[in-house]
Amino acid sequence: MKELLNSRLGEAEESLIRKFSQLAVKLGAKHILTLGEPDFDTPNEMKQSLVKALEAGKTSYGMSAGNEDFRQAISAFEKRVNHVQYDPSEIVITAGATESLTVALLTMLNPGDEVINLTPAYPLYKNVVTFAGAKMVNIDISKHHFQLSTDVLEAAITKQTKVIVLTSPNNPTGTMLSDESLDVVYEAVKKHQFFVISDEVYNQIVYDKRRLGFSKYQDIRDYIIVCQSLSKPYAMTGWRLGYLMAPKWFIEEATKAHQYMVLTVNTFVQDGGITALDYDVTEMVTSYRVRRDYVMGRLTAMGLDFPNPDGAFYIFPSIKKFGLGSWAFCEQLVHAEGVALVPGLCFDADDHIRVSYCVDMKTLEAGLDGLERFVATLLGESDEKPL
Repeated sequence: MKELLNSRLGEAEESLIRKFSQLAVKLGAKHILTLGEPDFDTPNEMKQSLVKALEAGKTSYGMSAGNEDFRQAISAFEKRVNHVQYDPSEIVITAGATESLTVALLTMLNPGDEVINLTPAYPLYKNVVTFAGAKMVNIDISKHHFQLSTDVLEAAITKQTKVIVLTSPNNPTGTMLSDESLDVVYEAVKKHQFFVISDEVYNQIVYDKRRLGFSKYQDIRDYIIVCQSLSKPYAMTGWRLGYLMAPKWFIEEATKAHQYMVLTVNTFVQDGGITALDYDVTEMVTSYRVRRDYVMGRLTAMGLDFPNPDGAFYIFPSIKKFGLGSWAFCEQLVHAEGVALVPGLCFDADDHIRVSYCVDMKTLEAGLDGLERFVATLLGESDEKPL
């Protein structure tokens, strides 16, 4: 019967991250370092704003683009934090960054268009591109120290190039694109006139000097689409709050796609979003930094190589020297030690694994202890053998 369905759904993949996480639980994993969800509870300030909104009767339909006061707060936040000016009419409130990214891509893509994707990359992008009947063109930046050069980018650009997707800090690596890499994209956009989707969901979780995202190039703002989420920095994953920023002419079309997906984001949760934008995330980021440094030290002691994570809450060690695919590596690790990590295959990087450290230290320590024992068996430093 599946032949009666939309054939593009058959080409798309279910979330391999969730698929492996579910498999790991089924296999009895005790130490879960897979999903990228903050282990903090949503701060009470945001919860109380939501409660007050409910008590005030904010339970009716809202504007499709989102509550005016929330969009005004976002406009002020972006000016204060990222030094860019977006009018509330250039902002749409979405059900997390997942929807904002989906809306952005579906608004611009036609069948046959090409999307440049810097891998390793979050798998959402390629599946939405598939839904749209467009083509993904991957650039493996792991071969270039996780940065981008003019020669490499120009080699990927064709007459069909419609957009490049940038994610900085990156999921799964935690790396950030340098100002030089962003300049490469900027010059290419001026030359070839294609869109840039700047996925900035982790741009408040940065450990050293925070750098401005691609939206800083306001002289080409007609080509820039910013997708943002409140999920990661404010521990609000279940709230499903994000936003899309773009020139008004793009937003007017994107709102049509958004309207027929969700009509409007829940009205009362948006008051919590207003409060979040004034919340200081320093304490959370400091906690992530402590955990990051701990994981880096442990992985280095195990002899595992990894790119330096500048932000987010992931580390992406290489397993190339073991001669195992990432799915097999991670599945054997679950069997041997009860530790669940994410195969790099999920991000088009089969010679890596992703360690998520947004978990409590006890879980992190136990998980890395198990990984260390497993690595030792693979290196022949233990009498035990992996299953």
